[in-house]
Amino acid sequence: MEPILPDLQAAVLCDDVRQENNGKFILIGLFDAIFAQQWPLRYARLFVVTRWCSGVGQFTQRTRILRPDQKSIVTESRPIRFQMNDPEVLVTNIEGFFNLEFQRAGTHWIEVLLDDEMKIRFPLRLAAVPPGRPPGAPA
Repeated sequence: MEPILPDLQAAVLCDDVRQENNGKFILIGLFDAIFAQQWPLRYARLFVVTRWCSGVGQFTQRTRILRPDQKSIVTESRPIRFQMNDPEVLVTNIEGFFNLEFQRAGTHWIEVLLDDEMKIRFPLRLAAVPPGRPPGAPA
């Protein structure tokens, strides 16, 4: 069968991922913003979960987090190689990022690449919270 590039069915940012005995994934704490009272901020962990469909062939996924300048990289994942033998089979990839250091507030960007071509880019807002307000509360 000729290679077919897969479609990115989903890409989400969350606090944690668990897997049930039946193989289903549980995504915990989906978010699009981080609030903090001081900078630089060391963020303990976050996960990017992607789901690919309708593809055939061998592919490589990478995910990177960009600073607000949209050029410099906070971190980049190791390549994830995956095989799709049937266009009806889905592939779920889970990438964990640990002890990330964000230098300042501002909109950062999550990019998911397939074979070095960007498939999606979405914002991760980092905002300062005024003193006295809990860090989880909106600014």
